[in-house]
Amino acid sequence: MLGTIIWTAANCVLPIVLQILLGYFLKRIGFFSPQFIRGGNKFVFKVLLPTVMFYNIYTLEGIREISWSSAVFSVVAVIALFLIGIAVAVATTKVQARRGVITQGVFRSNVNIVGLSMASALGGDPAMSVVAIMSALTVPLYNVLAVGSLSMFSPQSGSRKNPLQGMVKKVIRNPIIIGALIGLFCLVVRELQRSLLGSVVFSVQEDVPFLFKAVSNVKSITTPFALLILGAEFEFSAIKGMFREVAVGTFFRLVGAPLIGILSAWLLSTYTGLVSFGPYEYAAFVALFGSPVAVSSVAMAEQMDGDTALATQLVVWTSVFSILTIFLQVCILMAVGLL
Repeated sequence: MLGTIIWTAANCVLPIVLQILLGYFLKRIGFFSPQFIRGGNKFVFKVLLPTVMFYNIYTLEGIREISWSSAVFSVVAVIALFLIGIAVAVATTKVQARRGVITQGVFRSNVNIVGLSMASALGGDPAMSVVAIMSALTVPLYNVLAVGSLSMFSPQSGSRKNPLQGMVKKVIRNPIIIGALIGLFCLVVRELQRSLLGSVVFSVQEDVPFLFKAVSNVKSITTPFALLILGAEFEFSAIKGMFREVAVGTFFRLVGAPLIGILSAWLLSTYTGLVSFGPYEYAAFVALFGSPVAVSSVAMAEQMDGDTALATQLVVWTSVFSILTIFLQVCILMAVGLL
C-alpha cells in the first residue's frame, strides 16, 4: 500500500521536475539564449496560460460544475496567509525592503505554471478547471496584496502618493484573467441557450470545430513549454547575508501555507456543513498552496522598491525544495484518501 502511494506520487511529481531540470540544462549549455527565454516567458504569460484558462472553463458541462465553494475558500485563505506573512516578516527581519518580499512569498504561489501542471497530474482536466476558477479570483488578489505588502514596508513608502495607482488597469489587462473571463462568458452563453431555447444552438466546439481544435492544440503545449522556461529562468547565487530570510520564507511558502490551507479545507469539509471538497478540489489546493513562489514576484519587488535579490532567491529555493514538499503532500493526501 505505502509503496503504491509513493510510486503514484512520484509519477505525478517527477515528470514536472524533469522538465524543469531540462530547461535549466538547456540554458546552461547555451541552447536557450536569454532572448529566447524572455520571449518564451512572454509567450507563456500572454498566449499559453490564457488559452488554458479559457479551455478549462469553456469545456465545463455547465455553471453548476464550477466549484464556487473552493474558489471562495481560496480567496479567504490567501487573505489569511497575507496577514500571517506580515507577522512572519516582522518577526524575521528588521530590513524594511525584505519584509514586503517575505510577506509576498508566503501568500503568492506559482499556481499558473507549477500549480496547473500539478493539478493536471493529480486530477486531469476537472482539477485544472477548479484551478482555472481559483486563478480568476486569486491572480488579481495576488497583485493587490503584493502592492499592499511591498508598499507597506517600502523604504520609499512615504514618497508614494498612491501605491495602487495603475494596479486596476494591470488586473483588467492581465491576459490570464481575460482568458478566464472569456471562457466564463462563453459558458454562460451556452447555459442561456439551454435555458431559453431548450438546446445549444451554437457552440465553438460543435459548430467551429477547427477553431476549437486549434485552441486545444495550443493548450496541450502549455505545461511542457512553461516548465522548460521556468527551469531556464533559474539563477543560483550566494545567499550570504540573507540566509535567515530565505530559510523562513521557503519554510512558510512550502510547509506553512499548504499546512494552513489544506488542513483548514479538510476541517471545514469534514466538521461543518458549509462546504464539501472532493479529490479534484484537494488537487487544486495542492496547486494553490503547495506551489513555489511565483516568478512574477521578482518583477513586482523590483517595481515596488523591495529586495529583488531576496525575491529571486525565494523563487529559486522554493522551486528546488518544492520537489520534496509537493511529493510529501501528495503522499499524505493519498494515504488519507483525499486524493
